[in-house]
Amino acid sequence: MKIDIERLGLTNVTIDPESLFTFPEGIAGFENCKRFKLFHEEGKATAAKVFWLQSVDDTQVMFPIVAPEALDIEYQIELSDADCALVGLQAPEDAAVVVVVYRDQAAGGKIAANTRSPVILNLKSRKGMQKVLQEVHPTLLYRAR
Repeated sequence: MKIDIERLGLTNVTIDPESLFTFPEGIAGFENCKRFKLFHEEGKATAAKVFWLQSVDDTQVMFPIVAPEALDIEYQIELSDADCALVGLQAPEDAAVVVVVYRDQAAGGKIAANTRSPVILNLKSRKGMQKVLQEVHPTLLYRAR
């Protein structure tokens, strides 16, 4: 399979179907996008922290994601049995939690993270979901520099 990723200026990118993450329920607002590929942009100052979750069902849909720890945020998420079944999660160490980042125009274009709806990736089954949290109590980590 080959796709063009206009946002990154890439054309004819070969995608191994085995490397895709499947989101059985899609992502909020993009329920028709079920298959995603993770990309890492090389050579950028933020490249070590930012990944791109690219839809292969609609190549116009792409989400920048980061691990919460990269933003000095730490929180625990409780998944229900139904959540675990949806992504085939059997062991906590198989899960990666990431948050979607975006430019908050209301805050003058500052980068913000959606901590209310993290993305859960099962690295073993290659299934994912977006978990909408009713309550969020993140812990901010402060590091002396």
